[in-house]
Parts: sequence; structure tokens; C-alpha cells
Amino acid sequence: MNMKKIFLGALGATILLSSCVSQKKYAELEAKNKETEDLLNSATVKLNSCISDKATADARLRTLEDQNDFLKANNQVLVDNMGNLTDLSAKGAENLEKSLESLKEKDLTIRKLNDAITRRDSVNLSLVQSLKGVLGNLDDEDIEISVEKGVVFVSISDKLLFSSGSYNVATRAKEVLGKVAQVVNNKPDFELMVEGHTDAVPYRKGVLLDNWDLSVKRATAVVRILQKEYGVDPKRMTAAGRSQYIPVSSTDKAKN
Repeated sequence: MNMKKIFLGALGATILLSSCVSQKKYAELEAKNKETEDLLNSATVKLNSCISDKATADARLRTLEDQNDFLKANNQVLVDNMGNLTDLSAKGAENLEKSLESLKEKDLTIRKLNDAITRRDSVNLSLVQSLKGVLGNLDDEDIEISVEKGVVFVSISDKLLFSSGSYNVATRAKEVLGKVAQVVNNKPDFELMVEGHTDAVPYRKGVLLDNWDLSVKRATAVVRILQKEYGVDPKRMTAAGRSQYIPVSSTDKAKN
């Protein structure tokens, strides 16, 4: 009876002892679990932070890639433009060179023209001096020598050459024509135009209908004398009539 009680008491003690050990381990496990949960929570926070940082980094990477693509495309455009500018520069240099060559040619042409004008003026001056030399002893009112637009004019009044309404050359006029022919024959490079003029008095006689016909007949009469009597080459001469419309003198009819 007493032994049984002792046994039971021992068993009870054993059970009680066992119950106390499990509670301790449970506390330890619970502490470890709490620590593990804390670590997990901390790791989760860090993981979320890393995920956020990665998303930010990915977005930044895409931005940089886009910027890099833009810079590459822009750089290619610049390279292409540089090529175009090089072509334009080459063409511009070529055009500039052509312009300079054209200016040189024009300058050379202008110089040649100026030289030609100078030579022509010198020759004309020489011709004027020659004409004045052979005609100097004649009445200045009847003969005028001038240079207009590079052409030497010898104006001989009609009163010296012709009678009014006539195209027959006066005897005294042949002396003048002979002296003019002398100068002309000494200048074989010159060509000669003889112009006939009239006054405004209406004219009609025979086959001559008006002052046009009369002015031309006067010019051809002078040309024939220069050719036949003084040996001027007919290939160098032209006969023309101006009628009354361009008079030698607007005030003195006798000169026309």
C-alpha cells in the first residue's frame, strides 16, 4: 500500500519533471522562431529594397540606352552633314575657282578692248592730223573734221560740192576730194562711207522722185570721182543718202 503510493509519487514526479523540460525547449524554440521571423522580415525588407533599386536601375538603364541610341543617330546625322558640307565646300571651291577664271578672262577682254580703243583713238588722231594737214589751207566754214564714237567725219558743205538741187560735183570740190583721197589711199585699213544730204526744199526731177534720190545721187557722184579719178579702192567705199532728215547744218541750208 505504501509502496504503491511511493511509486505513484515518483511517477508523478517524473511526469512533472518532463513537463518542465518541454516548456523550456518551447521557449527556446519560440525565441529562435522569433529571431528567424525577425531575420526573415529584415531580409524581406532588404529584398524589397533590392527589387526597388533594381527596377530603378533598369529604368535608368533603359533611359541611358535610349539616350545612347539618340546620340548614335545624331552622330550619324552629323557625320552625314559633314560629308554634305565637304561636298558643298568642294563644289564651292570649284565654283569660286571658275568665277575667278571668268573674272580673269573678262579682265583680259576689257584690257584688250581698252588697248584696241587706245590704238583706234591713236589711229583716228593720226588720220585727223593727216586730213587737217592736207585740208588746212581751205576755208574752215566749208570743211569740218571731227571724231564721233570712234569714227572720223569729214563734213564738206554742199555749196562747195554742188549747186542747189544738183548732184554734179563742182570743179573746186574736186581739189578737196583729191586731198581726201590722198589721205585715204595712205590708210588702206580704213573704210570710207560717203553720205549725201539735202535741204528740206522738195525735189523732183526726171527719174529722181524726192530728196532721198537726190542725196543718194550726190553720194554716188562723189564715190565715182574718188574711184575713177583718184584711185580709191571701191571695195572700201559705201555710198548712202540721208535726204533732208539729218542735215549737216540746221541753220545754213547752203551746207546741206
